[in-house]
Amino acid sequence: MRAADIDPPEEISQQLQDVQRSQIIFTLSLTAELFRVLERFASASTQILLTKGPALAARCYGDPGSRQYSDLDFVARSADIRRATETMIALGYDSKVPVKSIEVGKFPGEYVFVRPDTKLMVEFHTEKTFRYHPQPLPVEKLFLRHTSVRFDGREVPVLSVEDELLLISIHAAKHFWTRLMWVADVAALISRQNVEWDGAISVAGEVRAERMLRIALLLAVNVLGARVPVKVRNFLRSDSAAIRSAARIARRLHLGETARFGILGRAAFRMRMRGGLLQAPAYLVRLSLSPTEEDWVAGAEERRSWIVDAAARPFRLMRKYGRDERPD
Repeated sequence: MRAADIDPPEEISQQLQDVQRSQIIFTLSLTAELFRVLERFASASTQILLTKGPALAARCYGDPGSRQYSDLDFVARSADIRRATETMIALGYDSKVPVKSIEVGKFPGEYVFVRPDTKLMVEFHTEKTFRYHPQPLPVEKLFLRHTSVRFDGREVPVLSVEDELLLISIHAAKHFWTRLMWVADVAALISRQNVEWDGAISVAGEVRAERMLRIALLLAVNVLGARVPVKVRNFLRSDSAAIRSAARIARRLHLGETARFGILGRAAFRMRMRGGLLQAPAYLVRLSLSPTEEDWVAGAEERRSWIVDAAARPFRLMRKYGRDERPD
C-alpha cells in the first residue's frame, strides 16, 4: 500500500481542516488590510513594495491563502520611513519604534506596526534595516526592477522575482535555515516563476551574497528536487564551502526551530554564510556592532548614543546566546 493511499486519523484530519480554515479567514483580513495600506500610501505619494508572506504565497503556490504567514512585509526607502510611520499611525496602528528614535537616525531590525485589539501586524524594511546583506542594499534598484502580482483582481507592487529570491535566501540565512518552509519557498519560486538567472546572480553580486544564494538553491535542489539550468548547476558547484554548508543545514532540518545556537555556533554560521578570509570576520564584526531596538534603552532611545548601543550589543548577545549550544 502506498503512503498516499493511507487516510490520516479523523482527529488529525479535523485539526488540519481547522488550521486551514483559520488561515483562510486570517488571509482574507490581511488582504483587505493590504489594499487599505496600499491605497493610503498611494494617496500619500509614498512608494512601497510587498515582499515575503502573501507575495510568496501567490507566486509560489498560486493562492495568497495557501501559505502560512502572520503579517504584511513591505520594502520602503529609508528616506520615507518618517512619512510611512505617520501614515501607519493615521491608519490606526501603534508604532513599536518611537518617532523620536527615527528623528535622531537610529535604525531598528524592522519597523513594526500593530493594530490595537487585532492580530494585524505590518513590518517595513529599508536599506538600513537589511543588516544581514553582506554589503549595503541598493534600494533604488529594487524599485526600478519591481513588478506586480495580481491579488483579488488588483495589481500589487512586489519585488522582481530575482530580488525576491535573494531576499528570502538572506532572510533564511539570518534565521539559520531552521524552517523547511523556507526551502520549500525557494524551490517553489524557482519552479513556478520565470527566473532570469543571469540577473539573479548579478543581483546577489550587488551585495556580495552569492554564497547565500548558492546555499538556498542547493537546499532547494538537494532536499526538494528543484531543477535548475546547467549554467546554474555550474554556479552552485563553484563554491565547495557552500556545498558543505548546505549539507550541514540539510542534516539538521528535521530539528526545525528546536535547533539552538550558542554564541560560538552563531558566529561560525555567520562567517560561513559570508565566506572569505577577510570578508567573513569583517561581516561578523559588523553584525556584532550594529545595534537594533533590542539594544536601545526603553524610554531613552533618542538620548543614548549609537556608539554606546553598539558597544553594549556584544554583551547582550553573549547573555542571550551564551548557552544551549548545539552544533550545526
